[in-house]
Amino acid sequence: MYSYELLEAGCYYLVREKENDGLLLIKVHFKSDYAVCVSTYVEGEEIVWKRKTDPIFDIIECLDDKAVAQWEKVFFGEDAYYEDDEEE
Repeated sequence: MYSYELLEAGCYYLVREKENDGLLLIKVHFKSDYAVCVSTYVEGEEIVWKRKTDPIFDIIECLDDKAVAQWEKVFFGEDAYYEDDEEE
């Protein structure tokens, strides 16, 4: 069993919060003295607070920059970073 205290700010993780849960992608934004601010991505982005002592059944992996970039293309759409300059 792990806890949110082990996770590093600025990183994306694949975790399993409970033994029979599916995988959950989270991004750790920052830590306070007793809590962690994270984004979860299930049906869109949701920013939530977790206690540092909240359990995580398994930390599958910390995603590298390449995996995050590939995921962002899927999640946000490949053209998400380009604005359409053509206005007619």
